[in-house]
Amino acid sequence: MPSPQDARGGKRILITGGAGFIGSHLADFLIGLGHDVSVIDNLSTGRIENISHLIGNPKFHFCRASVTEEVVLDRLASQSDIIFHLAAAVGVALIVERPVHTIETNVMGTEVVLKAALRYGCKVLVTSTSEVYGKSAEIPFREDNDVLLGESGKSRWAYACSKMLDEFLGFAYYREYGLPVILTRLFNTVGPKQTGHYGMVVPRLMQQAMRGEPITVYGDGKQMRCFCDVSDVVPALASLVFHPDAPGQLFNIGNTEEISILALAERVKGVAGSRSETVFVPYSEAYAPGFEDMQRRVPDTGKINRLLGWSPKLSLDEILVRVRDCMAAPGGDDQ
Repeated sequence: MPSPQDARGGKRILITGGAGFIGSHLADFLIGLGHDVSVIDNLSTGRIENISHLIGNPKFHFCRASVTEEVVLDRLASQSDIIFHLAAAVGVALIVERPVHTIETNVMGTEVVLKAALRYGCKVLVTSTSEVYGKSAEIPFREDNDVLLGESGKSRWAYACSKMLDEFLGFAYYREYGLPVILTRLFNTVGPKQTGHYGMVVPRLMQQAMRGEPITVYGDGKQMRCFCDVSDVVPALASLVFHPDAPGQLFNIGNTEEISILALAERVKGVAGSRSETVFVPYSEAYAPGFEDMQRRVPDTGKINRLLGWSPKLSLDEILVRVRDCMAAPGGDDQ
């Protein structure tokens, strides 16, 4: 993977959703490389605590606003060379409970970003999601695989569809207008500062284990997932945006170490030193009736590895220890 030196140069960078979990880590990383970073976030799911240590830094600027506010976004884009577009509706709970918000935030927000980027000639990296693969059984998921989504009457799939439309928009702006757009699909990014408020499984389980509360596993717990630490994901995003061959392409970013949610719960209990009991919660109680889930979600990361030489460094056990230690720190258990 290109060294951090390759990404130096004092660029003006805008991060949408930059007070969120991934966005705040990305802001830290880019400022560490010497770039000027502006963040726009309406704090609906992002947290000011994630970026409070940066306020007052001359290389950091924060604007509290929605990415769909075109006048504000236009001004920020006019002052930027690169845009990382991370602002989106996040978390299964939020997606199921607020489908209108999900669709409008994802699709309209991306359209506003791409229009502004085209106006001022900004390079754009758009973060999409592994949810786009839907119920596909072609494991591991490769970027050029067909996708299989559920019926439109189930709001779970509105998120996947809206993010796929974001991808179509990104490709369209690249092909029709020549705008340098890079697309990424993230697979279950976890790590310090992630909140469990919106259904994120690792911080939710760790918090329950550390408090001695029952650990809630949704469904039968046999669904398989892969978890990648944010400290591995952020350098991948930065390296892609600075690589001359990345525009016009789509890349999976994730870990290939697979584990069932039930086994994850046991692993979390071990790391936390917890004796919490494991309780199974039907999907119908955790989410809206008729909720659907995918059984496996495993990325093929060969494409990004071939371009950057990138692969994740941290194992799942190392990731869980980082999450535990963050929660154990003063003020950390309010995640």
